[in-house]
Amino acid sequence: MPATIDLHCHSTISDGLFSPPELVAHAVQRGIKVLALTDHDDMGGLEAAREAALQHGIRFVNGVEISVTWKKRTLHIVGLKVDPNYVPLKNALDLVRTGRDERAREMGDDLARVGIQGAYEGAKKIAANSIITRTHFARFLVDNKHAKDTKSVFKKYLVKGKPGFVEHQWMDLETAVTLIKDSGGIAVIAHPGRYDLGMINMHLLMHEFRSYGGVAIEVVTGSHTPPQYQQFAKIAHRFSLKSSLGSDFHGHGVSYMDMGYISELPENCVPVWDDWEEAAYL
Repeated sequence: MPATIDLHCHSTISDGLFSPPELVAHAVQRGIKVLALTDHDDMGGLEAAREAALQHGIRFVNGVEISVTWKKRTLHIVGLKVDPNYVPLKNALDLVRTGRDERAREMGDDLARVGIQGAYEGAKKIAANSIITRTHFARFLVDNKHAKDTKSVFKKYLVKGKPGFVEHQWMDLETAVTLIKDSGGIAVIAHPGRYDLGMINMHLLMHEFRSYGGVAIEVVTGSHTPPQYQQFAKIAHRFSLKSSLGSDFHGHGVSYMDMGYISELPENCVPVWDDWEEAAYL
């Protein structure tokens, strides 16, 4: 059965294609009953999304997805039920967004060195008033015929060892988890299957994350395969972590999966929402 809860998606506030109200309307069409908006390093869309959810009669959960550097790797930590008015979290995300723009300029310079001119300006135009992410660069590269689609972009560009990749120091793991926790939120490791850590580092990450107050990992997400659902369900159980799920939907043509298609959690999982009022009727 498809899940009717989605705790990971993106709007135009970061790198999604739908505005927060449009995203909520799409979630309703796809049968979602509980939704969290988790834009990259930005909580600017939460109020509009909450208002839209109230109008459509679905439950809404505040969220954010924070970029983290851990052992020279970029990870993403989702914060659920965060307080968007918590000043230390707001200030920290402001710094991350400033760093994002600096990185974007360097990415544009690196692409120019291999003959792709105007990438920063093109990505910035696509991003409009939102932060610039790799997805915006990917869309620029597709629009300018450097790749056939956004998925193929990441085989030739923007990843380690390829043009457009820029090493960047994001927020550290302990700080991200602590800020989420101190804002009243719940820290979740996003799509762990995408990090290619190896078993030793994966277990080290889980242990460290939990020691800082991390609560859950995404077991079912758009980029995981069914065998990975079982793999990460076992890891969650081993480290006494709860399980989350979300489509990681950005928009048609740029996402692994649309809302309303992801599976429910495996039976042995403890849902991250097991004691939430928002999900009491699911």
